[in-house]
Amino acid sequence: MTLLCAPLCGLVTARGADAPAKFLGATSCASSGCHGGGGEKQNQFLTWSLKDFHSQRPAATLTTARSRQIGEALGIKDPTAEARCTTCHAPLHDVPDDLRGKDFKVSEGVSCESCHGPSENWLRAHTRHDYTRADRTAAGMRDLQNLYVRANTCVACHQVVSQPLLKAGHPELIFELDGQSVAEPKHWSVEKNGNGAQAWFVGQAVALRELSWQVAHETAPTQNLVNRWAGLAWLLQTASLADNLKTPASTVPAEAVTQAAKIQGDSDAIARDTAVTDWTDAMTGKALTTLAGSAAAFRDASVPPSVQARRAERLVLALDRLLAAQNNHKADAELNQLFKLAQSVPDFDPAQFATALEKFAAAVSIP
Repeated sequence: MTLLCAPLCGLVTARGADAPAKFLGATSCASSGCHGGGGEKQNQFLTWSLKDFHSQRPAATLTTARSRQIGEALGIKDPTAEARCTTCHAPLHDVPDDLRGKDFKVSEGVSCESCHGPSENWLRAHTRHDYTRADRTAAGMRDLQNLYVRANTCVACHQVVSQPLLKAGHPELIFELDGQSVAEPKHWSVEKNGNGAQAWFVGQAVALRELSWQVAHETAPTQNLVNRWAGLAWLLQTASLADNLKTPASTVPAEAVTQAAKIQGDSDAIARDTAVTDWTDAMTGKALTTLAGSAAAFRDASVPPSVQARRAERLVLALDRLLAAQNNHKADAELNQLFKLAQSVPDFDPAQFATALEKFAAAVSIP
């Protein structure tokens, strides 16, 4: 299962049992009495259109010289009209003509309906006071308060890049749900953001599922892809919260393909279950303690430095989000050093990173 079509998948029915709902366009949300007003709870459209890069930058990126170079390497004449590019950068481009409402605009980029779902069935009713969260979801409005659903909505475009695109020069992407949610200009209530540590864990489990799918379905997965997958699997196994994720991630491509299929299913189940778990401070503390105490793993000479580098890049993001969940700033300097050491995969020094990780653990009082 891959979520490459996440912005357009799961279209709910309207106008008949088999007819998918229409996309009505962001302007259908933009009146001053709805989400285009100036009040704190009515300025969502303004926040998205004026502050959130999703409204302009992804589509504009396809017009740059770098996009043209990537396109030329792949035989793509126009990135702005190629599905391999527009799926993420301009998802409304791929909406069929018969599903476009009268105010629909392809130029809206990653719009309201890219994340919340086509609005034909829920637009008029979703503000009713007697409408429950379940009612809105049943009408086709995506339940982004559920961390599993939110991660599924974001992961495909924030992590999954095909090998041909990578070889042509597309940058690698690393999906981390909590950090991305915090960084995005808020057009939702902060209290609906959920527990940061829980969002981090659910997001990483979903990310592992997608990487596992990619490894299992590539004809010949590259060593780099396998290393990225193995590094993330190590992180979740080490965090000690994923007790049913027991399969060791091999860094031998042929073995990885076989293992990845199982890890794909396991990680999806973990993400789904954790999203509805009553997350506690003790769980955050356990994950932080275990991960911060993993210096010995980076001194294991049997693990190639290229794999250790992939472990480190996921680990520093994890430590950052776990500390943020605790509002803990005692080890900011040590964490910054870890980020610095994990920046370059070719230059990564496992022993140096292990020493810095021990200093981090001491700074946050982890034995």
